[in-house]
Amino acid sequence: MRSVGRTARFGLAILLALALASCVTPRPGAEIAIEGVTVVDAMSGVRENQRVVTRGDRIVWVGSMGEGGPVSKRVIDGRGRFLIPGLWDAHVHFLYDLELTESMASLFLAYGVTSVRDTGGDLAQLFGIRDGWQRDGIVAPRLFVSGPLLDGAFVVYDGATAAQPELGTSVPDTEAARAKVRWLHSMGADFIKIYELVSPAVFRALVEEANALGMPIASHVPLSLTADVAGPATGSMEHLRNIELACASDWRALLNDRRALLQAFDEGRGYELRRGLHSSQRLPAIAAYDADRCREVLSSLEGTMQVPTLRLNAFNRSRPDRNPEWQAATRALPTSVRRRWQGVVERLDEGEARSDMTFADWSLFLVGEMRDQGVPIAAGTDTPIRLAIPGESLHRELELLVRSGLSTREALFAATVAPARFFSLESEMGQIAEGMRADLVLLGANPLVDIRNTRRIEGVMSRGLWLPRSIR
Repeated sequence: MRSVGRTARFGLAILLALALASCVTPRPGAEIAIEGVTVVDAMSGVRENQRVVTRGDRIVWVGSMGEGGPVSKRVIDGRGRFLIPGLWDAHVHFLYDLELTESMASLFLAYGVTSVRDTGGDLAQLFGIRDGWQRDGIVAPRLFVSGPLLDGAFVVYDGATAAQPELGTSVPDTEAARAKVRWLHSMGADFIKIYELVSPAVFRALVEEANALGMPIASHVPLSLTADVAGPATGSMEHLRNIELACASDWRALLNDRRALLQAFDEGRGYELRRGLHSSQRLPAIAAYDADRCREVLSSLEGTMQVPTLRLNAFNRSRPDRNPEWQAATRALPTSVRRRWQGVVERLDEGEARSDMTFADWSLFLVGEMRDQGVPIAAGTDTPIRLAIPGESLHRELELLVRSGLSTREALFAATVAPARFFSLESEMGQIAEGMRADLVLLGANPLVDIRNTRRIEGVMSRGLWLPRSIR
């Protein structure tokens, strides 16, 4: 019976995704009240038997049942259910797979993801997507965009192959770097994203210009720098990438070798350059792990949000296609994407015996170390890269964060408060309190008891619009 119930819940999420794919947003009503619900958020904990009232895009009242509050035109029965803030996916790419792009908004909402941070893609296309949602009244999450990956003289995501679509742009010198940041700011980008092949001088120029303009900064650790140098200059660091070098006992020698190779590279593709450096240095650096050195590195990152993307880093240790949730969720994907991904799964099965688990295990270990040292962590997935289904993959990320050592409350914080804090929006998003944005998820069980309960979605509110179970 238990497996039947789980399958039914997966089916409900899929039906919601399919319904939302063509759903046009009606105007949010007047007051909507969710009554008798247990409120759960990472800041205030658990509050039982609550009445939460929204008007338009705001929460206008939160209090115990019987305390009053505004009269509402619509009442949702929350008894026996748990209300959490809308979830964030802090690392996505809407333009990575164009066959999937159109379906991503509905899939995110089906799984309670009401805000996303697009961390690299053509700014005009992303604005076109966002403006199209608003123009056509499409149900969609809040979309925060960086514009293109700001890369060096060579570009990793240069559009040469389908696996490396044109998500990046070259900023080869400091003048170009400053001009590009000013342009992004003038166009309305929400933040900037720095990539791995920028030089130290270009990195500094990008940071200085973004700071002068008040733009948040997300970044990979550039290959020419170490995490303890680059990290404190940014608001977030992605994928844990290149931290292994900084934590190695021989980090100076590894960095010198890396810089020599970067300087000598004068022809070829940025993707091959980056892949070669990772392939030659990542595992030796992990093998040379120095606990004392790593504590120093992590202490420098206590003000920099980390987005580990564990579901990507630990892919070999925990393949998504082995989970019934993933298998069921593929039914809501476009047919062409589903068939293509099945081919990927078959190739993975063929090469499974050769899979190396070192980086997967290192990533899970390192997040635990970060948690213990008070380094802030946010939940992001790199959707749709490597079989990441929009929305579904966020719940897998939360499970892996808990597996790495976070408490369930800390994992919920990583998917609600932490990303909002990156944009200085924590006074508007990430909690269930008066004045907050009306992005909410109604669950059938308490996620603080088991983080997998974030999957037990009974309804979603996005921008004050209630998407009930009945449309599933």
